[in-house]
Amino acid sequence: MLRQLVAFALLLQPPFALPAADTVTIAHIDPTSGPFANVGLSLGRHLQAAVDEINAKGGLFNGARLEVVHLDSKSSPQESILALQQVIDRGIRYITQANGSNIAHALSEAVTRHNARNPDRAILYLNLAAIDPALTNEKCSFWHFRFDANVDMKMEVLTSYMIQQKGIRKLYLINQDYAQGQAISRAVKAMLKSKRPDIEIVGDDLHPIGKVKDFSPYVAKIKASGADTVLTGNWGSDLSLLVKAGKAAGLTADYYALFAYIAGSPTAIGESGANRVKVLSTWHMNIPGNKLEEFALDYKERYGEDLWLNNARTQMNMLAGAMKAAQSADPLQVAFALEGMKVEGDAGELWMRSDDHQLMQPLFLATFAKAGKGVKYDVENLGLGWREEARIEGRDTVLPTTCRMERPPR
Repeated sequence: MLRQLVAFALLLQPPFALPAADTVTIAHIDPTSGPFANVGLSLGRHLQAAVDEINAKGGLFNGARLEVVHLDSKSSPQESILALQQVIDRGIRYITQANGSNIAHALSEAVTRHNARNPDRAILYLNLAAIDPALTNEKCSFWHFRFDANVDMKMEVLTSYMIQQKGIRKLYLINQDYAQGQAISRAVKAMLKSKRPDIEIVGDDLHPIGKVKDFSPYVAKIKASGADTVLTGNWGSDLSLLVKAGKAAGLTADYYALFAYIAGSPTAIGESGANRVKVLSTWHMNIPGNKLEEFALDYKERYGEDLWLNNARTQMNMLAGAMKAAQSADPLQVAFALEGMKVEGDAGELWMRSDDHQLMQPLFLATFAKAGKGVKYDVENLGLGWREEARIEGRDTVLPTTCRMERPPR
């Protein structure tokens, strides 16, 4: 009789149920070597801080804890697939990644293939910040969830702001030549053509990602074009070196730099960027009613660097919430729990759209400005920080999706 009761109790347990004090491991695959190592390493610290906070508050359920391990993508899709194989071999069931969209495509496709062949060892891919729209459109996957706004969403917001700026007449586009940069170029040209066709696109450069050591030839082209504004999706060293070359050449154009908040970029921009550089982000330290203030200050004290991205905390908290709701760490059950999830985040309401697994959240347009009115906290000890220009609610960022998702049986 006892054996029958035990067997019946086991049948009632959710798949992949955790015994007390077990651990759920998340593999973080991003560059920890090469030209973008500083970004990947900093993202690793962001994830660790988020995981530590969750564990300090009691962990997941049944006493389970989260842990994060870090694998070097070397900024290469091929190396990232090798890292994924290590994940599979070690029995890890969750991965996260941010840089860049070329790697995100490779990982999403590989994870989807693996899961189709090995449903009992499925892996869930949490996309921290790879923002090519195709990942939640024609290339969407049930096993992929994105926690940042995609390029089209960001460009819709940014161009709607830009068309109100009468001083913008000549715009130069310069982006990294991969999925994200190509998507930015396409979106900006199409949106401005319909919204304000009088803005002239005077340049549209796509350069090799992580390969250019001297951007002075590109800056010379920008100056020669007469551009009053530069829009770039460059990040990491590709942004820092671009800005450095612009400063050396005396380029006076304003910048709309999507990733100017990433570690090291504000220092590269420096005082010459005051009131000339704008950025669109999911959070910054000077938003009114900043709920992340204490967490961000603790992070800076612990790691000696600024918290520049809230996506890691958002992602980990939503993952923990989905596991609690599912009472399971089984990736399939957690994925279904994440679908449609609505929660109050650090900056406002968060909604994970079921149709394509794209997170909707508030966005903030900010200007790099001297500390003072509107800038309580500077960045990287520069005496300059982000001053908010506009807040865009998540519901106002929603765009249609072409995703036709194939869902596995529950």
